[in-house]
Amino acid sequence: MARDYANQPATAMRRSDRAVEDQTWLKQFLKAAPVGTLATVHDGQPFVNTNLFVYDEASHSIITHTARVGRTRANIELHDKVCFSIMEMGRILPADEALEFSVEYAGVTIFGTISVVDEDEEAKRLLQLIMDKYAPHLTAGEDYRPPVDEELPRTTVFQIHIDDWTGKKKEVEPEFAGAFWYPEQPVLTSNQTR
Repeated sequence: MARDYANQPATAMRRSDRAVEDQTWLKQFLKAAPVGTLATVHDGQPFVNTNLFVYDEASHSIITHTARVGRTRANIELHDKVCFSIMEMGRILPADEALEFSVEYAGVTIFGTISVVDEDEEAKRLLQLIMDKYAPHLTAGEDYRPPVDEELPRTTVFQIHIDDWTGKKKEVEPEFAGAFWYPEQPVLTSNQTR
């Protein structure tokens, strides 16, 4: 008989053998991941927005930003419960039957409450955390001008307060017979010439 997932916690997992409960691993994965996907809802319609983000360990929250006006902000002003997800894909794992093909992966899913950071100094501090993650080789005030008050009306800084999270990972031995990398075909010209 199938499990009744509708009456289970959001973090309930069908394959508990793939669950990652190591808090250090979860934090490191969040710190390293390049992009995440924020899920919001409006009037029963789900929406997703993939964006840059940073995990702020001090406040145990996810920081991201979007334009001052738009779907994400409109949705969270009506419903502040959100889901945030990141993942990494490994090798394709072939099998004798199509149904048994699989893939290596790692992912973290976060459940929480999102809020708009309205205080200017805090918004600038959090935007700088994003800059520090994506441009660690550059120094604010030397290589570029850091965020300033005049720019804040053009953006919305969001803070996702993590209520719960779950990690999941499947990884097999390096010698797995026939394992191969998905042949990426980049869309962006800059990725095609790397």
